[in-house]
Amino acid sequence: MEQKRTFRDKSRETTYTVEAETTLLPFLLETLKGKSRNNVKSLLSRKLVTVDGHPTSQFDTPLHPGQQITILSVPAPRQDALPFPLLYEDEHLIVVNKPAKLLSVANEKEKLRTAYHIVTDYVKSQHIDNRIFIIHRLDRDTSGVLMFAKDAHTKELFQERWNEIVTRRGYQALVEGVPRKECDTIRTHLVETKTHMVFSGDPGPNSHEAITNYKVLKSGGGYALLDISIDTGRKNQIRVHMAEMGHPVAGDKQYGAETNPIGRLCLHANELSFVHPETGKHITFTAKTPRDFNRVFR
Repeated sequence: MEQKRTFRDKSRETTYTVEAETTLLPFLLETLKGKSRNNVKSLLSRKLVTVDGHPTSQFDTPLHPGQQITILSVPAPRQDALPFPLLYEDEHLIVVNKPAKLLSVANEKEKLRTAYHIVTDYVKSQHIDNRIFIIHRLDRDTSGVLMFAKDAHTKELFQERWNEIVTRRGYQALVEGVPRKECDTIRTHLVETKTHMVFSGDPGPNSHEAITNYKVLKSGGGYALLDISIDTGRKNQIRVHMAEMGHPVAGDKQYGAETNPIGRLCLHANELSFVHPETGKHITFTAKTPRDFNRVFR
């Protein structure tokens, strides 16, 4: 049944009037004939649909004659914000700026206070069936760009084609001292001990190649701020390479740092670039340098 359009405003927001008892998804599929089922679900997941002015993502919302359904041109303000910055969200991915001292996922000691648990609660507040899936992780004391998948298929695409999809993983590290070379590439094979310490060793079946590129951004007061990109994502890779170079990450007592200027590991995941596996678009997300990093130079 053709639905009655009541108005179209300058921002291309369009409102439709419900004429019969139904639920939201069938109404939208019938009304928005030019859009596929996935397109309509995307509108819902991005909170671009309101019922009588209230944004919703629940496809089974009951509708009654006379109610106003509006398709927005920009997302409606969220009523359930995360406790840390949300950098991006679509129907496949959610990207956040994780604070330091927060686990990415649960461990034996901490099950609830994790980025995974917090973001899970966030997506479930939109609909109880929503889920997220782990794509990659950051250490507890490392802040910055952290991404989750919102469906199993997207997670599998990243896991199977990581080196093809991800074009840059950028970090900033505040290290003790100033490297002799302004920029360089460190290439070693990393080995993990039974006590979970990682160090560079000989190539072999129990070692994994690790490649770290760095450039000095600025220095002073006994510290240097480095721009780092990694070609491999090995455990503790940056921390090990900086320590073995003679310039451990400040605050990293485990790998030989003698100072702790801001009360945390001075490592920040500031950039993640990749080709969106569903849309094919190249996307870059950035998280600004923590203010505490710059205060060290003052």
